[in-house]
This record gives sequence, structure tokens and C-alpha cells, in this order.
Amino acid sequence: MPDTNPPRPAARIVLTTADNPREAAHLARTLVEERLAACASLIPGVQSIYQWQGQVESATETLLLLKTAEARIPALQARLLQLHSYQTPEFLVLPVESGSPAYLDWLFASLGEPPPRP
Repeated sequence: MPDTNPPRPAARIVLTTADNPREAAHLARTLVEERLAACASLIPGVQSIYQWQGQVESATETLLLLKTAEARIPALQARLLQLHSYQTPEFLVLPVESGSPAYLDWLFASLGEPPPRP
């Protein structure tokens, strides 16, 4: 029997970090208000160790988990680059394999995405 569930737009999680909780909250609020992300979860106190300009650096940052749709990724990335204080902010996109139908419906509705195609 064929699957009768309509296909959904593809959900994505974007990872980025910010210098401090205040900047992270500003990024999160702006991206959600502009409907580029349906939700932003902020995780303060992340310790990052990384290579930067030939040196190993360490910083305490705030991690943002941005929940969005695949179609929003280019606009989300462009806007994040405009808003971010970092010269090279993290922007990693992870696919969402599955999720509860109610949550995914809410996510896409929050972004103003059209309903799934029949």
C-alpha cells in the first residue's frame, strides 16, 4: 500500500556560537522574529578550543541551536553573517531525520512555510 502521508518540507538544525549570552539572545530573537528560525535554544557556558590564525585559542561561548526549514538556510546564513560579531561565525547545518508530526507542523507554521503538498 502506498504511503498516503504528504511529503513535508525538510527540517534542519543550524549550529552557531556567540561570544556571550547577550549576543546569543539578540541573534536568536532577531532570527525568530524575522521567521528565519522557528526556535532558538541557547546553551551558555560552552568551552570552545579551536585553531585561529595559527594559534590554538580557547573561549567560553554560548551555543545556539536554530530550528528551521531547508528552504530558509540561505537567508538565515546571510542574515546571521550580517548580525554576528565574529569575523567567521560557525554555521553548520544538520539534517533532521524525523520528528513528531505535531512539532514539525508547528515548526513550519512558525516559519510561514506552506502546508505539506498533498
